[in-house]
Amino acid sequence: PFAQPAENRGGVGDTPGPDQWFKSLPIITRYWFGATMLVTLSVNFQVISAYQIVFSWPAIKSKFELWRLMTPFCYAGPFDFSTLIGCYMLVQFSKQYEAGGPFNTGAGGGTADYAFCLLLGAGAMLLTWPLLVGFFPLPPIFCRNMIYYVLYIWSKRNPTAQANIWGFPLQAMYLPFAYLAMTVFMGNPYMDMIHGIIVGHIYYFLVDVVPMVYGKDIMRTPQFLIDYFGVGEYRPQAAPANPAPAANRGGIFG
Repeated sequence: PFAQPAENRGGVGDTPGPDQWFKSLPIITRYWFGATMLVTLSVNFQVISAYQIVFSWPAIKSKFELWRLMTPFCYAGPFDFSTLIGCYMLVQFSKQYEAGGPFNTGAGGGTADYAFCLLLGAGAMLLTWPLLVGFFPLPPIFCRNMIYYVLYIWSKRNPTAQANIWGFPLQAMYLPFAYLAMTVFMGNPYMDMIHGIIVGHIYYFLVDVVPMVYGKDIMRTPQFLIDYFGVGEYRPQAAPANPAPAANRGGIFG
């Protein structure tokens, strides 16, 4: 008889599929990446127009198109190599910062603190963009801005971590500027990267430098985020198992 392969119990040795990899991402990174894929593919396949997802204060104010406060952070760009790299960086650095322990602003350096960090960054970009767009070529799309915002903060949180860019090793503190220098050298647009780095430095200054130098802790994660995500890393509660059926004692009903 032919030999039969051993039964694979519990999935040991299975290669995780895309759905398992996606579900393994930390919750905020998972939703940000999922929304970015949804918006980016919808625009590139012309399901929706790019104009419908860009930041436009007149459209928000007069037409109440509130989604424009979120969709600019979820459009990675047209189908090209730079968009692919941007999506890769979104997942890698958002995951590393979220799971590796963000700056502690009241939730123990956990998921709630990362959510607060992103909300502050998004608010700062939305507020500063109208002031800068008259002087610098900044499109009303903030996905790459937010990626470099997170990258810069991660590099400040882990300055001596070993990283590499195209195989060249360097410390994490230099990584945002290495990416920026490479983009400038290649002649690609870079003002959105600078925008994200500047907003990231403001966040870092307020959350780390001010408490250390001036002894004032002015950045506090709102209580509603702590109530939702808890303290530390967010772990969703497992669904309760179905109770076992009661034993049929005495042979009643068979």
